[in-house]
Amino acid sequence: MPRRLLALLLGLTVLSGCGGRTDGETVPREAEPSSETSARAVQLAEATQAFGLLDRLDDAWRKRDCQTVESLTTWAENTLGGRACEATRNGRPAPARKGYSDPEFFLPATADADRWFVALARRPGPAYFLFVDEGDDWRLAAGPIPAKGKPPEPARGAVPADDPVTGVRVRLAPQRYLTYLTDPAGVSGVSFPKGDAVRDLFDELVQRPRRVRPDRLTSDVRLLVGPQRALLLPGGGALVIHALEIEHRQRAGPGRSSLSHPLYGGAELRGFTGKRRTGELVGTEIVLLATETTGGTDLSTVAVRRSLSALTAE
Repeated sequence: MPRRLLALLLGLTVLSGCGGRTDGETVPREAEPSSETSARAVQLAEATQAFGLLDRLDDAWRKRDCQTVESLTTWAENTLGGRACEATRNGRPAPARKGYSDPEFFLPATADADRWFVALARRPGPAYFLFVDEGDDWRLAAGPIPAKGKPPEPARGAVPADDPVTGVRVRLAPQRYLTYLTDPAGVSGVSFPKGDAVRDLFDELVQRPRRVRPDRLTSDVRLLVGPQRALLLPGGGALVIHALEIEHRQRAGPGRSSLSHPLYGGAELRGFTGKRRTGELVGTEIVLLATETTGGTDLSTVAVRRSLSALTAE
């Protein structure tokens, strides 16, 4: 519990500002910002240029160029590009890159030193991307996060950190996911709508220990440390980009030297560990999420991506 609380305190920050929505062909329709704000506000031209780094990133993954992958990413994508990229050099398949295009940009107008924006690519399917200015260049922090159904479109910029209503809902959203996934008895009262992706994840976490018997399986869910970003939605809601880590520890049953039902396939095991069989493994997955909070207390998962970031074996 202290570890989760520490991650929450470190991770849940929402930047203030009030910006506009733009796409690749139009100019933001908001009022002209002040000279002080415009000096730091993300402009359409640089967002468009930053989106272009996806092509370079796709090329780096195809070439197994892990140094370039690292230099073009930060936060969640940097974690996913570390040992996971190295594993592709040992036979693990590289992630499929779909050549996302036709982006629409949502640009928070802020004079803060922490500059970021969200892109919603329309092709080949709707997916969110979070880009962050690291000072020397733009980097991909999260994405693609494929959307399920029609993706909500932000309308009025970032959620102010001091917002007494929406700001509180935004800060609590990742913690509510954590509470839900670590509460098998359902006593917390946190719920998600029928068909929500996080309900499927919950069912998996509850049922998997039985399915891998005689192997023994324990799982730990925590917040991925780092700032979460949120954009206002029409009607008082918000779109929150955040992430979870799930650590699975699987051990062979009594009297057995190797796992009977390993969670991960042979290519992943060989790529990360160089082994074909093992009696114990620890796998860490990152779940990227785009969550819609409403003007009330409801929240739902509108986009999700789950990827293996590390795997060790005994």
